[in-house]
Amino acid sequence: MSAFVVPEAIEAYAAAHTTAPAPFLAQLAAETRETLDSPQMLTGEIEGRLLEFLVFLAQPQLVLEIGTYSGYSALSMAQALPAGGRIITCELDPERAAFAGRHIGQAGYGERIEIRQGPALETIAGLEGPFDLVFIDADKEGYHDYYEAVLPKLSARGVIVVDNVLWSGRVVEPASDEDTESTRALRAFNDHVAADERVISVMLSVRDGVTLVRRP
Repeated sequence: MSAFVVPEAIEAYAAAHTTAPAPFLAQLAAETRETLDSPQMLTGEIEGRLLEFLVFLAQPQLVLEIGTYSGYSALSMAQALPAGGRIITCELDPERAAFAGRHIGQAGYGERIEIRQGPALETIAGLEGPFDLVFIDADKEGYHDYYEAVLPKLSARGVIVVDNVLWSGRVVEPASDEDTESTRALRAFNDHVAADERVISVMLSVRDGVTLVRRP
């Protein structure tokens, strides 16, 4: 099954008609594919630009990212940060944290992006917020807990961005005993957000599905 929820030809066409990433992001993406495991987790050109646009529009002072991976999404967002704005990004895996840290430093954003290595829920518990933008892109079984942990610390005009909510289309398939824990977790999470009267949300069919959430 494709990693995207739109036909690959349309995905390629959209990428070709999206402003190309900065050279340091292109280099990061190439090295990610060559050296890290699970390169399909790379945020990619289209979603990277979408995140940058959201930061450009929101002008956040504090961005929280849950799931750094190789640093592509954090660096994409950092390009549009306003003066004084910063990003705290959470990564459990030390190899990925070191990889991202090296590229963040080389790109010149080391003073604006802070990597917190360790369980994200512990990091969130130690942060006061408020978060002006939160990007959730980590283990799918943890999505519900991450969402509930950050929602009370969201600023009045804050936005939560959640990745992989369409899960290559598996969330719309009939439930079966062969479903993975991630598939079941994402179905439950999507239903939880859709029914949550505390928020307004929209699910977009960008790449592998992106949900935007805000307070009314």
